[in-house]
Amino acid sequence: MKKILVTGAAGFIGFFLCKKLLADGAEVVGIDNLNAYYDPALKRARLDQLQGAPGFSFLRLDLADRPAMEQLFAQHRFEAVVNLAAQAGVRYSLENPHSYIDSNVVGFGNLLEGCRHSGVRHLVYASSSSVYGGNTRLPFSVHDNVDHPVSLYAATKKANELMAHSYSHLYGLPCTGLRFFTVYGPWGRPDMAYFLFTRAILAGKPIKVFNHGKMKRDFTYIDDIVEAVTRIIVRPPVGNPAWDRKTADPATSWAPYRIYNIGNNRVEDLSHFIEVLEECLAKKAEKIFLPMQDGDVAATHAEMDDLVADFAYKPATSITEGLQRFVAWYREYYQ
Repeated sequence: MKKILVTGAAGFIGFFLCKKLLADGAEVVGIDNLNAYYDPALKRARLDQLQGAPGFSFLRLDLADRPAMEQLFAQHRFEAVVNLAAQAGVRYSLENPHSYIDSNVVGFGNLLEGCRHSGVRHLVYASSSSVYGGNTRLPFSVHDNVDHPVSLYAATKKANELMAHSYSHLYGLPCTGLRFFTVYGPWGRPDMAYFLFTRAILAGKPIKVFNHGKMKRDFTYIDDIVEAVTRIIVRPPVGNPAWDRKTADPATSWAPYRIYNIGNNRVEDLSHFIEVLEECLAKKAEKIFLPMQDGDVAATHAEMDDLVADFAYKPATSITEGLQRFVAWYREYYQ
């Protein structure tokens, strides 16, 4: 896969993926609309790290802009496409639903059409652990039903999986969906809890701890995510000849379609996570305990058997190591 399109290239995961692909010798075209969901200056600072790198080019472009997307695919012949562009955030979806429909549904449809008409060999796209919604059986398995999302954000990600399957079936487009679990690390998203906690603790302000601290998360370090994605890109899925319509395994298909979890396969209590962050910052947090927010879930935990079996890879960065790296970056970047 020598020529790859990465959408959301100025985003957290997109930025790190572009760096890795360029280091591996690929030609990368990155697109991003640089919206103001969070500080665009951080997105531009990420882009500054990429601009000028051999093999990298960037276009400011919105997935929902159909003519622009058609022109993009007419001008380039991508071997692989990695879709990391999306309107993110569970809580924001309660206030601004239309932005999720425009970016995550309409935009994804435009991307599928571009891949279909230009002969893309593999579409890899970001789904989310949020699709597990009302599921309570842990760890979350890709073979479980996920038809009960508890936020519009999760519903749009589930819609992406369904749309991708239809294109895999109808047009033979190999599609792999990746359910990411709470990605964190340097250059991360400022709306994420660990980022908000760090900013508040260093400023001497209280942090908001939802569900009275009784939250569990499968935190996954950014380098582990990128390593998994790069392994997956070069191996398009094929149809599963053993797929049974009576049992209807959601993770595979008769079509060239696959779903994987990418998580650390380790559950951290939010209280322990905060303790580790306090140690990294050498400063205690003042906590305000609040009830669960609408659209949120109490626990996430990724079952990783399929990724390990198919790619011989499993994320392993500890929460202590990951947070130390994040805090070191945060202190340097924000001085």
